[in-house]
Amino acid sequence: MLHRLAIQTSGREHARLRRRLRTIEHAEGPWLESGGRRLLGFCSNDYLGLAQHPQLIAALKRTADDEGVGSGSAHLICGHRREHAQLEEALAEWTGRERALLFSTGYMANLGTMQALLAREDVCVQDKLNHACLLDGSRLAGAELKRYSHADVEAAARQLRSRPQAAALLATDGVFSMDGDVAPLAALAALCAREHATLMVDDAHGLGVLGADGAGSVRAAGLGQHDVPVLMATLGKALGGSGAFVAGSATLIDGLVQFARPYVYTTAMPPALAAAAGTAVAIARNENWRREKLQALIARFRTGAAQLGLPLMDSPSAIQPLQLGDAQAALEAAQWLEQRGLLVTAIRPPTVSQGQARLRITLSAAHEDEHVDQLLDALATLPKPAATGGPV
Repeated sequence: MLHRLAIQTSGREHARLRRRLRTIEHAEGPWLESGGRRLLGFCSNDYLGLAQHPQLIAALKRTADDEGVGSGSAHLICGHRREHAQLEEALAEWTGRERALLFSTGYMANLGTMQALLAREDVCVQDKLNHACLLDGSRLAGAELKRYSHADVEAAARQLRSRPQAAALLATDGVFSMDGDVAPLAALAALCAREHATLMVDDAHGLGVLGADGAGSVRAAGLGQHDVPVLMATLGKALGGSGAFVAGSATLIDGLVQFARPYVYTTAMPPALAAAAGTAVAIARNENWRREKLQALIARFRTGAAQLGLPLMDSPSAIQPLQLGDAQAALEAAQWLEQRGLLVTAIRPPTVSQGQARLRITLSAAHEDEHVDQLLDALATLPKPAATGGPV
């Protein structure tokens, strides 16, 4: 088995698709130090600039001083602390749901939720661009997985109608992590109501960013718990911390406590992290200027990119993909930008499909106008692949 794994890894190396770790030695706002160099980062999911907020740091330190580092146990033994309960209440209230349940990661939240909801005779219908954990969740549950063309509501309807007698879960990202666009949630909710399917939304990249008070893509679409019975979101992106939660009815949460194995059999997140996340929720809800600044930066970047004729994808979110197609071209573009002091991630297969490689540019309220202009100036000099020649 190890020999086979080594061969597969060698294949990735040969195809120039091998993933490599980068060590970040220090972070200060959007600035990152790596390999002894100070780089301006456009690859973080810290959309509201909260990861180093002094109030979050103070909450974490204060709770660590009082309660220690680890929770010591799974939630159902003795690991469920006051800070966890308070955070769950705040998240439920923010998202307009009866209850919320914390998980250690978004991946675990989706695996556990789907494993608890789905049975082998059920069908799970998913957008083709959904995050890997949604796809893995349905496979773990053993349900039949049916995928539909990206954001195509009619295609989703055809997949649901292909198994009319089966219990059906339709799962979608709220904001898609690689393309940055927003799912047609209102149309999907109406479809699920007609077809008696349950709608689940992974709002990892929408929470904190979209909606009047940052409650996410579901709220921004004018939908509530009845329309979207299962909502998952993370604490490690716009909220600047770590962890995730599922929110919905008391029936849903009670069931997950009983049957979501990644919840039942995992040590609870450190209470200090929960305290920091609770502080982040309050800041995200009340400081609307962070969302307004982020939207202004997005508009500035898209306007500048259009003036340069850059092939940006149609994204209204903080995720601004610059599609280059060829994997090697994307890698060389990222290296070109790094030489100019900018850290932007090249996304290549198998994370995206063949021919869909891109630079995944992400913006944050921690950025300033001059940072966006610096990025645009560098992109203006980005060479095309040698086969085509000339600037982008």
